[in-house]
Amino acid sequence: MKCPTLDELSHYVDDLLTEQQHDKLHAHVKSCDACQRVVTAFRGEQQFIKETLQTPVLHDDFTMLVLDQIEPYEQKIIPGKRKSWKRIMLLVAGIVLALGVSATLNPSFAEWIEGLFSTEQADEGLRRAPDAGLVERVNLEVTDKGITLKVEDIVADSSRVAMSFKVLDKNGKAKNPYLDWEDSESGIIVVDQNGTRFDFARMDWREGSDYGLIQFSLRKQEVSEKLTVKVNLVELNGVKGNWRLDIPIDLTKSNVLTKFVPLHDVQTSSHGVSIHMKKMQYSPTSNELMYETGFTAEEEIRIEKEIQQHEAQFGKDNIRPEHVYSEFETAIQYRIENKDQQTIYTHDYNSSFIEEERVGDMELYQGTGQRSGQLGQVLWNQSFIPQQEDDKLTFVLDGVFKTVPADFSVAIQPKELKRNPVSFDYEGNVVTIMEVTKNSDYYLRKSIFPIGKRTSLTIAMDRKREAKSSDLGKWILVDNKGNAYITFAYGGGSDSYLEVYGLDKIPKEFTLHLVSVTRYEEFEGKWEVPLYK
Repeated sequence: MKCPTLDELSHYVDDLLTEQQHDKLHAHVKSCDACQRVVTAFRGEQQFIKETLQTPVLHDDFTMLVLDQIEPYEQKIIPGKRKSWKRIMLLVAGIVLALGVSATLNPSFAEWIEGLFSTEQADEGLRRAPDAGLVERVNLEVTDKGITLKVEDIVADSSRVAMSFKVLDKNGKAKNPYLDWEDSESGIIVVDQNGTRFDFARMDWREGSDYGLIQFSLRKQEVSEKLTVKVNLVELNGVKGNWRLDIPIDLTKSNVLTKFVPLHDVQTSSHGVSIHMKKMQYSPTSNELMYETGFTAEEEIRIEKEIQQHEAQFGKDNIRPEHVYSEFETAIQYRIENKDQQTIYTHDYNSSFIEEERVGDMELYQGTGQRSGQLGQVLWNQSFIPQQEDDKLTFVLDGVFKTVPADFSVAIQPKELKRNPVSFDYEGNVVTIMEVTKNSDYYLRKSIFPIGKRTSLTIAMDRKREAKSSDLGKWILVDNKGNAYITFAYGGGSDSYLEVYGLDKIPKEFTLHLVSVTRYEEFEGKWEVPLYK
């Protein structure tokens, strides 16, 4: 995987990615020193914001100050009347304080009345859960080291479990609810009665709110009706301790409210990509579309043959999983129409291929793609904010994406680049190789010699890409001795780079081989699948 952009890394730190995007970036960040440094910087900035922009605390005399402001003029003192007038004015002041100040300064008033799932911190699907009777107030808490973790409400749906919580000090005052259990001994998981474990958790946190929100996706496999959320935290607000809770979940009611529309494996193919429609699920907090993409049999044979040629040329270790081979995959571009044939959702798998703006009011809140192990085959699951089944939604295919082997190379003489940069045009990509530099960094290791040195080469490029043109994938560098090295791409546009490890010096000459490319092909005609019975 090439290095993500700064925006993508920022979204990764802020937990704004889909499950698939988060998993992919997390795996990359763990193995990329450069991206780790960027993530560390973003997290430091995030922590600074949390610590310095806390919600202001109102003064004890605030109610009387409001009262003084709304009292319009000096009142006559009438025996027996002053007390009830004052009571009315205090009530007015309380209403102003509750509805005005709480709404503008702190959302906790609305949260206090109806809980987190009535506020904007929850997505629209979760905000519909109270109407469906799926919000359970559990008010479970555990205290250690003077800090209390309080789980207030649970939403249990057939597609996800959401949990709202607070972190309180010994006086009951809400503290920063942000939890960070990655790369630590802490963890929050869901298990069913068969012991099946659901690890993925998404943390939502908003400045000015006393609440944190954790969500678990239940979409990857069949789920039993009885679940347990297991909380095991060893640190809260920088304090070491032990906070454990087991929270029982019952999906019986939500399963009754969930409707399935089998799509009977309706299928088509286009430009070597096959599409199999699986099912549409309508549940109280989300609607889910499940389908599968892959290569046709003929396309898979052709791609396997080209992969074998790459293996013979560059070595199997440079081509097979988890390097280039794992990038050969498929996807689709589609839209969803309502009963009036109006587009209410446009799926942007790769927005750089699509010139038109996204159309429609239907909102995707989570999407995943799970590889099956077969070349190019991906099981997709897209979750939307609920639409009613009687809306008679229709799926319309627009085009297909496929990442396939490429056969293009360019020879580079690094010392000549300053005078004569190397330029080429490949499938709508105009690329100029600007320079090659050597980098060294030092790191600590467990050894007799604790300081290690690591060198890399950076190839600077200027890249311009036409709309809907191919997206260049993985490059392999072959030096003048015939040794092959994997490159790692990052940046974009005029600031595009390839990073190469394992070379101690810049070769006098080397060749860059493009071994994968992603192409978009529009679907010819119109293929529609009704998403209703």
